[in-house]
Amino acid sequence: MKNSKNSLTSHLLELRSRLLIVISSILVCALILSPFANYLYNLLALPLTDILPKGSSMIAVDVASPFLAPFKLILLLSVVITFPISIYNFWAFVSPGLYKNEKMFLAPILISSTLLFYFGILFAYFIVFPLVFNFFTSIAPQGIEIATDINSFLNFAIKIFFAFGLAFEVPIITFLIVMLGISSTESLSKKRPYIIVFAFILGMILTPPDVISQILLALPIWLLFEFGLLLAKLFCKNKAKSSRG
Repeated sequence: MKNSKNSLTSHLLELRSRLLIVISSILVCALILSPFANYLYNLLALPLTDILPKGSSMIAVDVASPFLAPFKLILLLSVVITFPISIYNFWAFVSPGLYKNEKMFLAPILISSTLLFYFGILFAYFIVFPLVFNFFTSIAPQGIEIATDINSFLNFAIKIFFAFGLAFEVPIITFLIVMLGISSTESLSKKRPYIIVFAFILGMILTPPDVISQILLALPIWLLFEFGLLLAKLFCKNKAKSSRG
């Protein structure tokens, strides 16, 4: 009983120390980025400001928005940038309790899911933003001056980044579903039409009410599902070969 209490205490202490490392890394990163807050916000808004009509600009409706919007961006950027540190500490905390075969799969899954999340954000910034903002500005009625609030724009950008970051996790989710025995590759292949419909429904829910951003989210979800299914099939084939061997 005493040993179990000591073990629980040591685990809680380790969890606390790792959480402190994660929080400290976020705060240090935020402090480093703070002098560049306005520059980074301008960089984020570049896909919009580049296509705004001549004479138009972004505005700050709330008094505190010029300070709060860049500060919020810095905090979110710090969480994203230090995400590998968070993943490493999570891995270091749970790995002692895992079996060898679980360790073999968990590390690549954590690394690949982090990279895919970053790729989703980059895809949203470089591909989705220019197309969506061009569409929005092109359909604006004549005589309407486009002046986007900086806080509203940041909330919009966060929503898009989060949506595409999660969408790019589809291959990992598909692979895990097969690896954990929740479903088979044959069953998932048969459900392809439903998954495509679900991808478009998800695109409507997670993106603004325009066709372009919905399609740009739905298509990657579908294609990434196909990629995850291919990986799962290769995994099952190698597993079958090793079991016969």
